Amino acid sequence: MINVACLTKGSTSDEAAKYLFGAHNDSIQYTYHRMIADVFLATAEGKTDYSIIPIENTIDGSVGLHTDWLVDEVDLPIQAEWVYPSIQNLIGPASELLDDTGGLAYERITKVMSHPVAMAQCTQYLKRHLPHAELEHVGSTSEAVRIVRDNPGRGWAAIGQVSAAADNNLSVLEAAVTDHDNNFTRFLLVGSKPFTIRESAAHKTSILITMPEDYPGALHQVLSAFSWRRINLSRIESRPTKKKLGNYYFLIDIEMSLDTVLLPSAIAEIEAIGCQVRVLGSYPSFKYVTA
Repeated sequence: MINVACLTKGSTSDEAAKYLFGAHNDSIQYTYHRMIADVFLATAEGKTDYSIIPIENTIDGSVGLHTDWLVDEVDLPIQAEWVYPSIQNLIGPASELLDDTGGLAYERITKVMSHPVAMAQCTQYLKRHLPHAELEHVGSTSEAVRIVRDNPGRGWAAIGQVSAAADNNLSVLEAAVTDHDNNFTRFLLVGSKPFTIRESAAHKTSILITMPEDYPGALHQVLSAFSWRRINLSRIESRPTKKKLGNYYFLIDIEMSLDTVLLPSAIAEIEAIGCQVRVLGSYPSFKYVTA
Protein backbone atom coordinates (compact mmCIF):
# COMPACT_ATOMS: atom_id res chain seq x y z
CA MET A 1 0.00 0.00 0.00
CA ILE A 2 1.33 3.43 -1.00
CA ASN A 3 0.57 6.26 1.42
CA VAL A 4 -0.02 9.71 -0.06
CA ALA A 5 -0.59 13.03 1.72
CA CYS A 6 -2.95 15.45 0.00
CA LEU A 7 -5.04 18.53 0.59
CA THR A 8 -8.66 17.98 1.59
CA LYS A 9 -10.92 15.31 0.10
CA GLY A 10 -12.89 16.64 -2.83
CA SER A 11 -10.33 19.36 -3.64
CA THR A 12 -8.61 19.79 -7.02
CA SER A 13 -5.52 18.23 -5.42
CA ASP A 14 -7.54 15.15 -4.50
CA GLU A 15 -8.92 14.79 -8.03
CA ALA A 16 -5.48 15.41 -9.54
CA ALA A 17 -3.88 12.77 -7.32
CA LYS A 18 -6.43 10.18 -8.40
CA TYR A 19 -5.78 11.10 -12.03
CA LEU A 20 -2.03 10.56 -11.60
CA PHE A 21 -2.35 7.15 -9.94
CA GLY A 22 -5.22 6.12 -12.23
CA ALA A 23 -5.89 2.39 -12.24
CA HIS A 24 -3.64 1.96 -9.17
CA ASN A 25 -5.90 3.98 -6.83
CA ASP A 26 -7.09 0.82 -5.09
CA SER A 27 -3.56 0.40 -3.74
CA ILE A 28 -3.27 4.04 -2.58
CA GLN A 29 -4.08 5.19 0.94
CA TYR A 30 -4.77 8.93 1.02
CA THR A 31 -4.23 11.07 4.09
CA TYR A 32 -6.03 14.41 3.83
CA HIS A 33 -4.94 17.67 5.43
CA ARG A 34 -6.33 21.20 5.54
CA MET A 35 -2.94 22.94 5.49
CA ILE A 36 -0.17 22.55 2.91
CA ALA A 37 2.40 22.53 5.73
CA ASP A 38 0.81 19.36 7.11
CA VAL A 39 0.89 17.78 3.64
CA PHE A 40 4.63 18.41 3.36
CA LEU A 41 5.36 17.34 6.94
CA ALA A 42 3.45 14.06 6.61
CA THR A 43 6.03 12.88 4.06
CA ALA A 44 9.04 14.67 5.58
CA GLU A 45 8.34 12.91 8.90
CA GLY A 46 7.96 9.50 7.22
CA LYS A 47 4.22 9.13 7.81
CA THR A 48 3.48 8.94 4.08
CA ASP A 49 5.45 7.97 0.99
CA TYR A 50 4.55 11.02 -1.10
CA SER A 51 2.95 14.45 -0.94
CA ILE A 52 0.79 16.04 -3.63
CA ILE A 53 1.73 19.71 -4.10
CA PRO A 54 -0.04 22.22 -6.38
CA ILE A 55 2.80 24.45 -7.56
CA GLU A 56 1.62 26.54 -10.53
CA ASN A 57 -1.64 27.68 -12.13
CA THR A 58 -2.43 29.03 -15.58
CA ILE A 59 -4.15 32.14 -14.18
CA ASP A 60 -2.44 32.75 -10.85
CA GLY A 61 1.10 31.64 -11.73
CA SER A 62 3.42 30.01 -9.20
CA VAL A 63 2.24 29.32 -5.66
CA GLY A 64 4.93 31.12 -3.64
CA LEU A 65 4.11 29.52 -0.28
CA HIS A 66 4.35 25.99 -1.68
CA THR A 67 7.58 26.80 -3.51
CA ASP A 68 9.13 28.19 -0.32
CA TRP A 69 8.21 25.04 1.59
CA LEU A 70 9.78 22.86 -1.08
CA VAL A 71 12.98 24.89 -1.05
CA ASP A 72 13.40 26.08 2.53
CA GLU A 73 11.49 23.79 4.89
CA VAL A 74 11.82 20.20 3.68
CA ASP A 75 14.21 18.05 1.66
CA LEU A 76 11.81 16.08 -0.53
CA PRO A 77 12.91 15.35 -4.12
CA ILE A 78 10.42 15.87 -6.94
CA GLN A 79 9.44 12.46 -8.33
CA ALA A 80 6.85 13.43 -10.96
CA GLU A 81 4.93 16.38 -12.35
CA TRP A 82 1.59 16.53 -14.15
CA VAL A 83 -1.10 19.01 -15.08
CA TYR A 84 -4.79 18.78 -14.27
CA PRO A 85 -7.70 21.04 -15.27
CA SER A 86 -8.81 23.38 -12.49
CA ILE A 87 -12.48 23.72 -13.41
CA GLN A 88 -14.66 25.31 -10.74
CA ASN A 89 -18.40 24.80 -10.34
CA LEU A 90 -21.16 26.55 -8.41
CA ILE A 91 -22.42 24.08 -5.82
CA GLY A 92 -25.38 24.14 -3.43
CA PRO A 93 -28.76 22.59 -2.50
CA ALA A 94 -30.91 22.33 -5.65
CA SER A 95 -34.18 22.35 -3.69
CA GLU A 96 -33.28 25.73 -2.27
CA LEU A 97 -31.56 27.54 -5.14
CA LEU A 98 -33.31 26.33 -8.29
CA ASP A 99 -36.62 27.82 -9.44
CA ASP A 100 -39.77 25.94 -10.46
CA THR A 101 -38.49 25.42 -14.00
CA GLY A 102 -35.18 23.98 -12.80
CA GLY A 103 -33.22 27.11 -13.60
CA LEU A 104 -30.74 28.70 -11.21
CA ALA A 105 -32.37 31.48 -9.17
CA TYR A 106 -29.35 33.77 -8.73
CA GLU A 107 -31.33 36.16 -6.53
CA ARG A 108 -31.80 33.44 -3.89
CA ILE A 109 -28.03 33.12 -3.35
CA THR A 110 -26.95 35.35 -0.47
CA LYS A 111 -23.36 34.16 -0.02
CA VAL A 112 -20.71 32.38 -2.08
CA MET A 113 -17.68 30.85 -0.37
CA SER A 114 -14.52 29.19 -1.59
CA HIS A 115 -10.73 29.19 -1.39
CA PRO A 116 -9.39 32.61 -2.45
CA VAL A 117 -7.52 31.19 -5.46
CA ALA A 118 -10.63 29.38 -6.73
CA MET A 119 -12.72 32.51 -6.13
CA ALA A 120 -10.25 34.60 -8.12
CA GLN A 121 -10.57 32.19 -11.04
CA CYS A 122 -14.31 32.98 -11.22
CA THR A 123 -14.19 36.78 -10.81
CA GLN A 124 -16.04 37.67 -14.01
CA TYR A 125 -18.73 35.05 -13.43
CA LEU A 126 -19.39 36.36 -9.92
CA LYS A 127 -19.52 39.99 -11.10
CA ARG A 128 -21.91 39.11 -13.91
CA HIS A 129 -24.34 36.82 -12.10
CA LEU A 130 -23.91 37.33 -8.34
CA PRO A 131 -22.89 40.96 -7.68
CA HIS A 132 -25.34 41.07 -4.76
CA ALA A 133 -23.93 38.01 -2.97
CA GLU A 134 -21.46 38.19 -0.10
CA LEU A 135 -18.12 36.55 -0.93
CA GLU A 136 -16.29 34.67 1.81
CA HIS A 137 -12.86 33.02 1.67
CA VAL A 138 -12.30 29.72 3.48
CA GLY A 139 -9.39 27.26 3.73
CA SER A 140 -10.27 25.08 0.73
CA THR A 141 -12.94 24.50 -1.89
CA SER A 142 -13.99 21.26 -0.21
CA GLU A 143 -14.35 23.04 3.13
CA ALA A 144 -16.62 25.60 1.43
CA VAL A 145 -18.84 22.79 0.13
CA ARG A 146 -19.05 21.21 3.60
CA ILE A 147 -20.02 24.55 5.16
CA VAL A 148 -22.82 24.98 2.61
CA ARG A 149 -24.02 21.44 3.35
CA ASP A 150 -24.16 22.16 7.08
CA ASN A 151 -26.09 25.44 6.67
CA PRO A 152 -29.26 24.73 4.69
CA GLY A 153 -31.94 27.36 4.26
CA ARG A 154 -29.53 30.32 4.23
CA GLY A 155 -29.05 30.78 0.51
CA TRP A 156 -25.37 29.81 0.59
CA ALA A 157 -23.41 28.34 -2.31
CA ALA A 158 -19.82 27.21 -2.82
CA ILE A 159 -17.33 27.18 -5.66
CA GLY A 160 -15.63 23.80 -5.87
CA GLN A 161 -15.24 20.44 -7.57
CA VAL A 162 -17.84 17.98 -8.82
CA SER A 163 -16.51 15.24 -6.53
CA ALA A 164 -17.00 17.47 -3.45
CA ALA A 165 -20.63 18.07 -4.45
CA ALA A 166 -21.22 14.32 -4.74
CA ASP A 167 -19.49 13.57 -1.43
CA ASN A 168 -21.72 16.09 0.38
CA ASN A 169 -25.04 15.30 -1.34
CA LEU A 170 -25.22 18.71 -3.00
CA SER A 171 -25.88 19.64 -6.60
CA VAL A 172 -23.76 21.29 -9.26
CA LEU A 173 -25.98 24.33 -9.81
CA GLU A 174 -23.87 25.60 -12.69
CA ALA A 175 -20.91 23.79 -14.19
CA ALA A 176 -17.60 25.28 -15.36
CA VAL A 177 -17.95 28.79 -13.94
CA THR A 178 -14.20 29.43 -14.29
CA ASP A 179 -13.48 32.57 -16.32
CA HIS A 180 -10.93 30.81 -18.56
CA ASP A 181 -11.41 27.44 -20.26
CA ASN A 182 -7.68 26.71 -20.31
CA ASN A 183 -7.23 26.86 -16.53
CA PHE A 184 -4.79 24.13 -15.55
CA THR A 185 -2.82 23.50 -12.37
CA ARG A 186 0.63 21.93 -12.35
CA PHE A 187 1.21 19.44 -9.55
CA LEU A 188 4.34 17.88 -8.08
CA LEU A 189 4.70 14.49 -6.46
CA VAL A 190 7.43 14.78 -3.81
CA GLY A 191 9.02 12.09 -1.66
CA SER A 192 12.11 9.94 -1.34
CA LYS A 193 10.88 6.98 -3.44
CA PRO A 194 11.10 7.04 -7.26
CA PHE A 195 7.73 7.08 -9.04
CA THR A 196 7.47 3.93 -11.17
CA ILE A 197 3.74 3.35 -11.57
CA ARG A 198 3.56 5.22 -14.89
CA GLU A 199 6.11 6.05 -17.57
CA SER A 200 6.46 9.14 -19.72
CA ALA A 201 8.59 9.97 -22.74
CA ALA A 202 8.99 13.52 -21.39
CA HIS A 203 11.33 14.24 -18.48
CA LYS A 204 12.31 17.37 -16.61
CA THR A 205 14.95 18.40 -14.11
CA SER A 206 14.44 21.21 -11.59
CA ILE A 207 17.40 23.03 -10.08
CA LEU A 208 17.88 25.89 -7.66
CA ILE A 209 20.75 28.30 -8.36
CA THR A 210 22.16 30.74 -5.83
CA MET A 211 24.36 33.41 -7.39
CA PRO A 212 27.69 34.56 -5.98
CA GLU A 213 27.48 38.07 -4.54
CA ASP A 214 28.86 41.00 -6.54
CA TYR A 215 29.40 38.97 -9.70
CA PRO A 216 28.32 41.08 -12.69
CA GLY A 217 26.77 39.07 -15.50
CA ALA A 218 26.36 35.86 -13.47
CA LEU A 219 22.78 35.24 -14.63
CA HIS A 220 23.82 35.78 -18.25
CA GLN A 221 26.59 33.20 -17.86
CA VAL A 222 24.18 30.75 -16.24
CA LEU A 223 21.74 31.02 -19.14
CA SER A 224 24.60 30.81 -21.66
CA ALA A 225 25.61 27.42 -20.23
CA PHE A 226 22.21 26.11 -21.34
CA SER A 227 21.93 28.17 -24.51
CA TRP A 228 25.04 27.02 -26.38
CA ARG A 229 24.17 23.39 -25.54
CA ARG A 230 20.63 23.97 -26.88
CA ILE A 231 19.07 22.85 -23.61
CA ASN A 232 15.48 24.11 -23.38
CA LEU A 233 14.30 25.78 -20.16
CA SER A 234 10.56 25.66 -19.52
CA ARG A 235 10.54 28.01 -16.51
CA ILE A 236 12.80 30.50 -14.75
CA GLU A 237 11.58 32.03 -11.50
CA SER A 238 13.32 34.21 -8.95
CA ARG A 239 12.48 33.92 -5.25
CA PRO A 240 13.93 35.90 -2.31
CA THR A 241 16.51 34.04 -0.23
CA LYS A 242 15.05 35.72 2.89
CA LYS A 243 18.60 36.50 3.99
CA LYS A 244 19.04 40.00 2.59
CA LEU A 245 16.94 42.51 0.66
CA GLY A 246 17.59 42.17 -3.05
CA ASN A 247 19.15 38.71 -2.67
CA TYR A 248 17.45 36.06 -4.82
CA TYR A 249 17.86 32.50 -5.92
CA PHE A 250 16.59 31.16 -9.25
CA LEU A 251 14.41 28.13 -9.84
CA ILE A 252 14.90 26.65 -13.29
CA ASP A 253 12.91 23.83 -14.89
CA ILE A 254 14.84 22.08 -17.66
CA GLU A 255 13.25 19.88 -20.31
CA MET A 256 15.89 17.18 -20.01
CA SER A 257 16.74 14.30 -17.70
CA LEU A 258 19.79 14.51 -15.47
CA ASP A 259 20.88 11.20 -17.02
CA THR A 260 21.77 12.89 -20.30
CA VAL A 261 25.36 13.92 -21.15
CA LEU A 262 24.74 17.63 -21.69
CA LEU A 263 22.94 18.61 -18.49
CA PRO A 264 25.59 17.53 -15.92
CA SER A 265 28.23 19.40 -17.91
CA ALA A 266 26.06 22.54 -17.95
CA ILE A 267 25.66 22.33 -14.18
CA ALA A 268 29.42 21.88 -13.75
CA GLU A 269 30.03 25.00 -15.84
CA ILE A 270 27.59 26.99 -13.68
CA GLU A 271 29.28 25.81 -10.50
CA ALA A 272 32.66 26.78 -11.96
CA ILE A 273 31.70 30.47 -11.95
CA GLY A 274 30.88 30.27 -8.23
CA CYS A 275 27.15 29.52 -8.27
CA GLN A 276 25.61 27.04 -5.86
CA VAL A 277 23.41 24.46 -7.60
CA ARG A 278 20.89 22.26 -5.84
CA VAL A 279 19.02 19.61 -7.83
CA LEU A 280 15.39 19.48 -6.67
CA GLY A 281 14.59 16.45 -8.79
CA SER A 282 14.79 14.76 -12.18
CA TYR A 283 11.45 13.20 -13.00
CA PRO A 284 8.83 12.13 -15.57
CA SER A 285 6.45 14.83 -16.80
CA PHE A 286 2.84 13.96 -17.70
CA LYS A 287 0.47 16.01 -19.82
CA TYR A 288 -3.28 15.91 -19.19
CA VAL A 289 -5.04 13.48 -21.50
CA THR A 290 -8.85 13.31 -21.54
CA ALA A 291 -10.39 9.92 -21.18
